[in-house]
Formats: sequence, structure tokens, C-alpha cells
Amino acid sequence: MNYLNEQRRNALAAEYVLGTLRGKARARYQKLMMQYQLIAETTALWEQYLGGLNQRVPPVKPPPRVWEAICAQIDPASVTESANSPSSSDGTSDDNIVAFERKRRKQSRLFSGVAAAAALMMAVLLVTLSEPVVAPIERVAIFSDTDNQPLWIIEISGDSLNVRVTDALAAVSDKDYQLWMAPADGGAPISLGLLPKNGDITRIPPEMLLDKNVTVLAVSLEPLGGSPNGSPTDVLYHTNIFSV
Repeated sequence: MNYLNEQRRNALAAEYVLGTLRGKARARYQKLMMQYQLIAETTALWEQYLGGLNQRVPPVKPPPRVWEAICAQIDPASVTESANSPSSSDGTSDDNIVAFERKRRKQSRLFSGVAAAAALMMAVLLVTLSEPVVAPIERVAIFSDTDNQPLWIIEISGDSLNVRVTDALAAVSDKDYQLWMAPADGGAPISLGLLPKNGDITRIPPEMLLDKNVTVLAVSLEPLGGSPNGSPTDVLYHTNIFSV
């Protein structure tokens, strides 16, 4: 198996960083990282990419009562009953009455904690349902320079094409960068618009790009405003699209 193949290398690196590559396969991949610099660099690239996605998710801190309810279930207070306690006239010991009252109060606190946790979960669910549904990222393409430093990261979903520029891009001011796709039928390259020189942009992808048979993207250097004739002028980079 050729582990240096670009598509296989990216797929394995993504699985390794996500933690879905396990057991002997994970141990074998760790040896490959020590053996091949290219595999180690690809893994670092995926750590940067997936780490960036993780930073986009805002942390949510639960209220203290949720933690209190969890602690009450994990380590409840023990109730000690005395075997030689004096009994009341009806045969019920005073300690049994105290133990029953403590148990009732503990159950009441536990019920309140569980109810609060359930209410919190319901509130989070309602907030989640009220937010707009975002289509999950289905495919990714990464353009890298000759030093294997990522320049543009392309994320494709069913309703958006997101382009993120990295700090490694040293953009020229008197030219533009244009994104192209190679059609599945082998026809002429089709423009997907100009690429940003900094920041992020999101646009609606053409239906043709959603075809799983479209696997290659390219970047060309063009005059300001884009290609003057509808074809790439100076192709700088090309890369494969792979599923995530």
C-alpha cells in the first residue's frame, strides 16, 4: 500500500487526529510518521485544521447545580443506623425516624438536581432547535506551497463553499488568484470565482461541484479582476478533494 498517495495520506491523517484510527492501525501510523516526514507534516496540517474547527465552537459552562446533582449521584452521604437505639411506643426507633427523614431530604435534593439538569438540557435543546441548521462539511481541499504549508483551505457542504486563507499566503497586490474545478467529464476547467487574499469567504457552490466525481481543484494567477478569457492563465497549484 502506498501511504504517500495524497488522498490516502490525508484520509489516514484525518482519522488519526480525530481518534478513529485505533489499535494496530494507529500504532502502524505512528511508525509511519517517524519514518516519513511528509506523513508527519500532513498530520500536523490536519491537527491545525481540525483544531481551528474546534476553536469555532463556543464552550458552554453548566450552572453549579448540575455539578452538585452529579456529585450527589456519584457519592451520596451514607446513613448510619444504630442497632441499639431506643424505640418509641409504637416500636419505631428514633434513629429509624431520623434516617427516614434524612433519606427523604436526600431524595428530594436529588430529584431537584435531576429536574434542574433536565430543565437545562431542555433549554439547550430549545436554543439549538431555534438556531439555523448548518449543513455539515462533506469534503475538503487544501492548497499548499512547495514547503507543504497550507495556503487556502476549501470546505464544501451541500449549501456552501467556504474558503479560509492561512497566514502562510504571501499575496501579491497587482494580481488576483482564481479557483477552478476540473469537470468529471474531462472538459475545460470551470471558474469558481476569485480567491480571497486574507480572511474567509463563503459562497453558494455550483451544483456541478457537488458531484462526487469532481475530485480536482486548481488555483491560477490572473490579472486583477480574474481571467480575461475564461480559461486559467498561469496555474500555480492543484489539489484533490477528499471526503471528511
